[in-house]
Amino acid sequence: MIRILLAEDQAMVRQGLKMMIETDKEIQVAAEAVNGKEAVELCESHTFDLVIMDIRMPVMDGLEATRIILSRRSETKVLMLTTFNDDEYALEALKSGARGYLLKDADTSELIRSIRSCLEGGLVLEDQVAANILPKLMNHRAPEEVDASLTPRELDIICRIGEGRSNREISEELALSVGTVKNHISIILDKLALRDRTQIAIYAIRHGLV
Repeated sequence: MIRILLAEDQAMVRQGLKMMIETDKEIQVAAEAVNGKEAVELCESHTFDLVIMDIRMPVMDGLEATRIILSRRSETKVLMLTTFNDDEYALEALKSGARGYLLKDADTSELIRSIRSCLEGGLVLEDQVAANILPKLMNHRAPEEVDASLTPRELDIICRIGEGRSNREISEELALSVGTVKNHISIILDKLALRDRTQIAIYAIRHGLV
């Protein structure tokens, strides 16, 4: 069973999201939080496969909560779900380590697909959000050249992460096992001093690899 923590301050929205999510019998909303502080505390005392996090919440917002959660439990995956189609929010969410940024007007099937994609290692961006922020990342590409220590295989993987591919999709495209892909990603994170695959995706975009 996939265990979800749902962090959303509006009760009606939270109930509606819970109903949508649990139409998939393999996914359970195991806990709910009404603000970022509660989400942080729940992640300290329980293990979840994915946190679905609203951005604007009282006491502590979703961006700060995401940064704290991932600093303490780097293996946790976070999907931002918000009403705000805002470029800066989306960029900050990705920089914070979120695996995706999805608008609340997504339908049930899109929400379920996004949850599963995040869990498989994909990077989820709603089409309109992606159209807005990817050009910004391209325009603010780091002037440094790509790290010379990266091997051609590692560059192949970085490119595909930048394109939003999951580990399974990368393994199929490059004829590697999923375990081998994961090992390469661990090496890439160490070489580039990055925290997670979301930062790898941003690296790929900023350095013109996608």
